[in-house]
Order: sequence, then structure tokens, then C-alpha cells
Amino acid sequence: MSSRREKARVGIAHIYASYNNTIVIITDLSGAETVARASGGMVVKADRDKPSAWAAMQAATRAAKMALDRGIKIVHVKVRAPGGYGPKTPGPGAAPAIKALVRAGLTIASIEDITPIPTDTIRKPGGRRGRRV
Repeated sequence: MSSRREKARVGIAHIYASYNNTIVIITDLSGAETVARASGGMVVKADRDKPSAWAAMQAATRAAKMALDRGIKIVHVKVRAPGGYGPKTPGPGAAPAIKALVRAGLTIASIEDITPIPTDTIRKPGGRRGRRV
């Protein structure tokens, strides 16, 4: 009579938090198979509410519920800001999204910042005379 312990499945929660929106994607450990996906724009009606903390929490809760239904219990969180020539700090929805993942029942193994930061510099789009409107 052997009692086999059920192994908890591990995934990766990619949180892209810009100043325009917050996107939460939960994948398997390889990152190739998407398990759950939600964004701030999917849960609010007005475009001005997409980057809000409330929309990020709702999106993360929705994605966490889908991941729990598919058997993922533990996640490694990777937070990303726009980076490059854009802002290097995550938007207002990053921290509330992580809190919502924990409240939904997921266990967080690690939190990592994967914002792409140029090693030397990057030229801003628009040319020498800037963006002409």
C-alpha cells in the first residue's frame, strides 16, 4: 500500500506592466505552452482604466483561476517593463498583480525583473527633428 504524493505543477507568470496596460500570461515551466492569459483591457470598459491597479488585480485573478484549473500550483514570477527607449520601471499594475496571484491561491517561488535594458544606448524613434504631428 503505497501512498503516492501528487507532485505540484510549476509554471511561469509573465507580468508585463506598462503605463498603458498590464498583461498577465502564465505558461508551463519551459515557457512554450501558454496556460492562462489575461490583461487589464479584458476586464475594464474604459481605455483610461486599463493601467489601473484594480484592472491588474482582476486580470491576475482571472489568469490564476485558469492556471489553478489546469493544475498549476507554484509559479515563478517574471515582471517586465517596456524597457529599451521606454520607461525602465514597471507600471502601476505590477505589484497589485503579484498580490492577486497570491490571494488567488498560487504559491510564488521567485520574483525576477526581466526588463530589457540596453547596454550602451538606443536611439529613440522619430528622427532628428522629432515626431511631427
